Amino acid sequence: MSTLTHFDDQGQAHMVDVAAKAASHRIGVAGGRIDMLPATLAIIEAGTAQKGDVLGIARIAGIMAAKQTSALIPLCHPLALTRVAIEFKVQHATDQNETCSVLCKATVETVGPTGVEMEALSAVSVALLTIYDMCKAVDRGMVMTDIKLLEKHGGKSGSFIHPTASPHDKP
Repeated sequence: MSTLTHFDDQGQAHMVDVAAKAASHRIGVAGGRIDMLPATLAIIEAGTAQKGDVLGIARIAGIMAAKQTSALIPLCHPLALTRVAIEFKVQHATDQNETCSVLCKATVETVGPTGVEMEALSAVSVALLTIYDMCKAVDRGMVMTDIKLLEKHGGKSGSFIHPTASPHDKP
């Protein structure tokens, strides 16, 4: 197992020095979902939420979160992102007693010495939180779940694909 890189020899937290690392094309893909009542999903799809276009605003929030990750996560490096894409997919209930879901996938890219996994995870988390915020007046029981890194590519460690990633993780 690898050692934790955010601690020095004395066990003190520090920002990892990436100056000697080669720049490479880095990609991080994260996914997650928010479960809700069928009536809540109907409001989102109809565009009748009181606060506006739920998925459009959540997409912008996710992009903003990716760009601000180093301000939110203390030891993350500020990165010049070359791409942030947020995708949503709705899943309808098959039965009136089941919940519906909105799946979110964030793809983040850069060319640099460190990866963009945290940016992708931040984007998904904030996009889902935005959906919750915009719909909480009608459904306080929404649940955000399955937030995880689906893939990462680039850098010395190469590629990673989450072993439990399934087609429902990817809008």
